[in-house]
Amino acid sequence: MGPSYVAAGNDQFDNLEKHTQWGIDILEKYIKFVKERTEIELSYAKQLRNLAKKYQPKKNSKEEEEYRYTACKAFLSTLNEMNDYAGQHEVISENMTSHITVELARYVQELKQERKSYFHEGRKAQQHIEICWKQLESSKRRFERDCKEADRAQQYFEKMDADINVTKADVEKARQQAQVRHQMAEDSRADYSSILQKFNREQHEYYHTHIPNIFQKIQEMEERRIVRIGESMKTYAEVDRQVIPIIGKCLDEIVKAAESIDQKNDSQLVIEAYKSGFEPPGDVEFEDYTQPMKRTVSDNSLSNSRGEGKAELKFGGKSKGKLWPFIKKNKGATPEDFSNLPPEQRRKKLQQKVDELNKEIQKEMDQRDAITKMKDVYLKNPQMGDPASLDHKLTEVSQNIEKLRLEAQKFEAWLAEVEGRLPARGDQARRQSGLYDAQDPATVPNCAQDRESSPDGSYTEEQSQESEVKVLAADFDDEFDDEEPLPAIGTCKALYTFEGQNEGTISVVEGETLYVIEEDKGDGWTRIRRSEEEEGYVPTSYVEVYLDKNAKGAKTYI
Repeated sequence: MGPSYVAAGNDQFDNLEKHTQWGIDILEKYIKFVKERTEIELSYAKQLRNLAKKYQPKKNSKEEEEYRYTACKAFLSTLNEMNDYAGQHEVISENMTSHITVELARYVQELKQERKSYFHEGRKAQQHIEICWKQLESSKRRFERDCKEADRAQQYFEKMDADINVTKADVEKARQQAQVRHQMAEDSRADYSSILQKFNREQHEYYHTHIPNIFQKIQEMEERRIVRIGESMKTYAEVDRQVIPIIGKCLDEIVKAAESIDQKNDSQLVIEAYKSGFEPPGDVEFEDYTQPMKRTVSDNSLSNSRGEGKAELKFGGKSKGKLWPFIKKNKGATPEDFSNLPPEQRRKKLQQKVDELNKEIQKEMDQRDAITKMKDVYLKNPQMGDPASLDHKLTEVSQNIEKLRLEAQKFEAWLAEVEGRLPARGDQARRQSGLYDAQDPATVPNCAQDRESSPDGSYTEEQSQESEVKVLAADFDDEFDDEEPLPAIGTCKALYTFEGQNEGTISVVEGETLYVIEEDKGDGWTRIRRSEEEEGYVPTSYVEVYLDKNAKGAKTYI
């Protein structure tokens, strides 16, 4: 059996009351400590998030281009991990609030009520024993007074009885008075004895039953408080411990990002970004001034040397004017065709512009298809809407597509000028522009009748490009003649009729089944075969492809 508060003495009630109040103060002090810790964690997390946000690259800015480099990517990963790191500190704050401060605050209120009830019970017992003591003291004083009065009456009787001069009546009167006083003293004695016995019983019960029980309850209450604060301290540590693995993962990811930095790759990106495409100038020839008769404006003059440099630096019939190390940058507005840039940089910019326009065209075409489908639904179900209400929007989208196609054609012409339409660029580059000029069942008539496109990206609407189309088409056919027949990698079913009027394409009829020999490479064309001699390209959107997973060259999608 452990120690008991009763052993501290039954007269230590006030001291126990002070001690238990001190225990509650300690608990509230710990709650305040944890609360301040949660505020620090939240503030720290907020500062970390603000820090990560501050160094995030701004959208559509030069900073976004910088994050192509592996070192910048690693830094971006670090910023993202810092957000997760900050999140774990928010978790610490939330868990400490819910598992410690809220729970302990509720427990403190319950503890105060419990303590109040115990000390109220103790005070009530104290008041009762004090009342019993006062009753005992009162009966004791009355008994003492009655005894003294009886003694005085007895002495007076004896004095009167001994005096011969006193009449017999006076003596009798004194005797009767002494008897009355003596009887009163006996009554007071009996009353005092009864009250004394009652008090002793109450006092015994008070010191051996009531107070020990109250002290025991107070002791148990205090021990629960001590255990509870210990458990809260364990929870305090566990809340921190629980986030350590996740914080460790965040740090591991930062290390992983750092290890992914590739200096060679970053150097290659710099080379690709700033490669001009110019050939280095030739040697400057020696001008011999000791032979004035032989010195003329000829091959050994600096001006002629520069002229040779001009000839070497012609791209698409335009002279750059000076040797490439000394070309001055145009500080004015950037020309639309990026002619102020070196050839390689100009090619990249033009290709980027063409890709952006193609994406916009595809977006508009998707919108047109959606409107067309909605119009079909309205035609079949008039209660859902008026089909005519979509005509204006359909016309507007078609006009947008036409404008974007003209814009794309303009930039493709500039791109062709820079590239020289070299076959080495590959089929995909030559076929890219043809994706949007193929026949489409949903196409509005005025958008497709003006011109046609072929997989080589040339248009029949410009007479000046006819010879180029023929040359490229011949190159296209040569590819089929020189290569061995490709194996079929699957089959396809024509969803719509397509009249292949351009070189390299093939006509198909709706519902026809053909062999697929080359997948869509992202340019919107699929290469198919009808027989050994008949093969060519059709728009991918016109056919439903069924690839043979076991065929050589077939892609597998997971």
